[in-house]
Amino acid sequence: MNPLDATKSGFLLCIAVCMFIYTFIYLKDTLSAEQEEQKFSTNRAECGFYPDELCSALFVGKTAALKIGNICQNTYRPAALSCVQTSCNCSMVFKALHFITRPLSDEEGNFSLAYIITIHKELEMFVKLLRAIYTPQNIYCIHVDEKSPTDYKAAVQNIVNCFENIFISSKRENVVYAGFSRLQADINCMRDLVHSKIQWNYVINLCGQDYPIKTNKDIIKYIKSKWNGKNMTPGVVQPLHMKHRTQVSYREYVHSGTSYVYPTKNAKTKPPYNLTIYFGSAYYILTKEFVEFTLTDARAKDLLEWSRDTYSPDEHYWVTLNRLHGHYIRDICVYGLGDLQWIIESPHLFANKFEPATYPLVMDCLERRHRLKVLHQAEVPIEDDWRFQEDNSFNMKLNV
Repeated sequence: MNPLDATKSGFLLCIAVCMFIYTFIYLKDTLSAEQEEQKFSTNRAECGFYPDELCSALFVGKTAALKIGNICQNTYRPAALSCVQTSCNCSMVFKALHFITRPLSDEEGNFSLAYIITIHKELEMFVKLLRAIYTPQNIYCIHVDEKSPTDYKAAVQNIVNCFENIFISSKRENVVYAGFSRLQADINCMRDLVHSKIQWNYVINLCGQDYPIKTNKDIIKYIKSKWNGKNMTPGVVQPLHMKHRTQVSYREYVHSGTSYVYPTKNAKTKPPYNLTIYFGSAYYILTKEFVEFTLTDARAKDLLEWSRDTYSPDEHYWVTLNRLHGHYIRDICVYGLGDLQWIIESPHLFANKFEPATYPLVMDCLERRHRLKVLHQAEVPIEDDWRFQEDNSFNMKLNV
């Protein structure tokens, strides 16, 4: 073999080896990409289209759905709400946040509710709550904790400014958990609400981590059917293990971002007018007449003053005062992801509490189902901006 032939043979061998290596690498990468795509598709198929197939399965209590939901929830992060952290003009606020801008039935339009919402954190959760309970015939007093960061207060104000029937309480408290300031915050809003031009029928108090289980129409029907003219304040005679809350004086401590309530050694006097103290929930649904009674009656004022240095007075004040005036029922509850079926099947009106940062899928499922039910009940043409879904792939089963 001459040198030229040897050179050609070596060159051809080199090309053959290179082609083999290239083909091997290409096939390996292609197979890996297909496997990754298949794995990604499998994950999407398992998790379902949020919050469509998976939420529907969770609402009917399927065990497999709960297992998949817990896995998916670790990676699922819903998109941030528009116009919440950044300022928008009011037209964009209504559209981007899907606020319902007209009464959905004559019955709702003729029965106005007042809401008191106390907030201090989790801005997006507050907005989710607000748009769920918002209707233009209702009125909303928002109490923002005076300790809240300036940018938080500004963001809330930017949203509130777009609505004639939503306002921030004229007097704000440094709210301390279990302190009198929490009760005072509600009373501050009540004082504002009784002077409103909107003639509301009942007032409902909520915190920023609550969410409705029932629609506005459902709530009105419930009030009219069973409790027309009566108050709903859950409670029982103060149990023995709760006696310490009203037997000694308590003080609020607020300093450098730290706040709490602590007991003193000072014994409390007996309740005014020899009232029996009842204990229950801090949540209520009260008639406007009862609110006016609370703000003007001497017994109500004296009980309020006596309660100033008790522990968590909002858990005894309303239920005790209502015993001079009406009836009560338990209607507010507490829950997570495995409770979705129980929540939607319960007779209660609201649920507490939700933490979207920890359990984002829970909030998404409830929120979308609630809006779907609201629109299902509507007796007026539905506007596109009221829907959460822009396409037609949303087929959650309501079972209503």
